[in-house]
Amino acid sequence: MAAGKPSAVDERRAQFARYKQDVKARGKSFYPFAMFEDTVMSLVVVTVIVALAAVWKWTAWAPHHLGTHQGLLGPEYTAPADPGTTNFVPRPDWYFYFLFYLLRIFKWPETVFLGTVGVPTIALILLIALPFYDVRRERRLSRRPVAVVGLVLTILSMAILTWKGATASEALASEVIADVPNWISAEKLPPAAVPGAKLFAVAGCTACHTYLGTGSSNLGAPDLTTIGTRNLGIAFQIRHLQCPSCVNPGSPMPKFASLGTTRLHELAVFLEASKGKK
Repeated sequence: MAAGKPSAVDERRAQFARYKQDVKARGKSFYPFAMFEDTVMSLVVVTVIVALAAVWKWTAWAPHHLGTHQGLLGPEYTAPADPGTTNFVPRPDWYFYFLFYLLRIFKWPETVFLGTVGVPTIALILLIALPFYDVRRERRLSRRPVAVVGLVLTILSMAILTWKGATASEALASEVIADVPNWISAEKLPPAAVPGAKLFAVAGCTACHTYLGTGSSNLGAPDLTTIGTRNLGIAFQIRHLQCPSCVNPGSPMPKFASLGTTRLHELAVFLEASKGKK
């Protein structure tokens, strides 16, 4: 380092001193200026939210809350959800599309934690740490390459993941259905069990249970590959599907009574025929 040339630390100290003098000479104190502006903006936001809620409520009102009147912001209520549907694949709101697509990338049970917790946490830590690894006080973007690169990469990654999540095909059910022929072959399922196997694939059962490696185990749900070896019987399987907590007190499994008698019987036949690979 040449004699008399200030070090990087000295330059930062001098720059910080000039910044403090500039704030003192031309800046405004937090109280009352910034506090007043924040209070006004908060009142504006709350007022807009209340106004929109009132418009939605009173323009969509219908007798007995039937939801038959289309208001300016949509109906007050829509048709109740059908828990027995087999053709609906749930999708998140648009601001969770990025996480939705991450789950499609990290779709194996061993990597779900990485996709849902690991990647977002790492990104959040990098964002919080930005003021510590980019200590420049420059406002010009050309002199803040680290911050600019981090900003661009964050925006691009979020935009791409959100776009991919929004345009992703509903492949979850079809991916499970594609495994049904393997189930039939490996377990030597009889023809009477095939409709139940297809229903098992599309009814969301693999969201909690596993079957020959397909699906994921959640809330302690057991693997059903060999459930038929327990010889529980068709009647028991139907009762359990209709009301799991009635048969097994404390069971977190939801009721599937809305599937109807015919489809419950198909599922029961499939489960009783599932006795493992042959």
